[in-house]
Amino acid sequence: MKKTFIIVGSALVLVTLLIVFFIARNRFKVGGPGSPTADGSRAVTDGGIKISGWVGAVDAAEEKAGMTIDSAKLTREGDALHATTGPAAVYWMNDAPASGDYTVKATFNEPKYMKLNSHPHPYGIFIAGNDMGTPNQTDLYCAAYGNGKFIVRGFGPAPFMMNGFFGEANGAVHKAPGRGQPVTQNIALSVKGDNVKCFINGTVVARYDKATLVTDGKLKSTDGLYGLRFAHNTDVLVTGLTLTRNTP
Repeated sequence: MKKTFIIVGSALVLVTLLIVFFIARNRFKVGGPGSPTADGSRAVTDGGIKISGWVGAVDAAEEKAGMTIDSAKLTREGDALHATTGPAAVYWMNDAPASGDYTVKATFNEPKYMKLNSHPHPYGIFIAGNDMGTPNQTDLYCAAYGNGKFIVRGFGPAPFMMNGFFGEANGAVHKAPGRGQPVTQNIALSVKGDNVKCFINGTVVARYDKATLVTDGKLKSTDGLYGLRFAHNTDVLVTGLTLTRNTP
């Protein structure tokens, strides 16, 4: 009898592990949160890019599921860019490349935390964009959640993760007081010498050697286009998107 219990228990553990692996594999396959196989990207009403000079692209997995950049929306409201997703997407300007040593920063305001989703979804800055909008697109992004966590990920062109599947908690990342409450994050990605750093609210939350990023299966270069990254089903206002040159 004891042996039977052991066999049954082992089988249940194995099945549980296989289910967890399958979920993680599929979520990673589509670039993490933002997948139609995760919790469902919902196309927005009257979508599309409403600002001259801006372009965008959805994740490859979102495209395979029938989503397009018109399934999300980017508009201007006063001095803010208002992004509403929809599928996981990136937005950029083709005439705004960054090269050498530089910092890209912006302020992200989620007026109503988790307004369009049942759990936290991230948003942030991307840099090193090359072949954007094509199947060979490569980029690196640092994004914050309104629950105090952040992720550093990219496309090379397949999705890759720099700080694990679940990201990391950091005291510098602001937490919303509760669902439907506002939360703001100041996010920056900086390239200087051999280092790439992500700052959130003025604190370095992640630091990487450039050689670990510019390699097969990741980035072509840290030079490239920069812009904004949003997971699926988010509603965020962005201000102060700027590029500055880092001096020696």
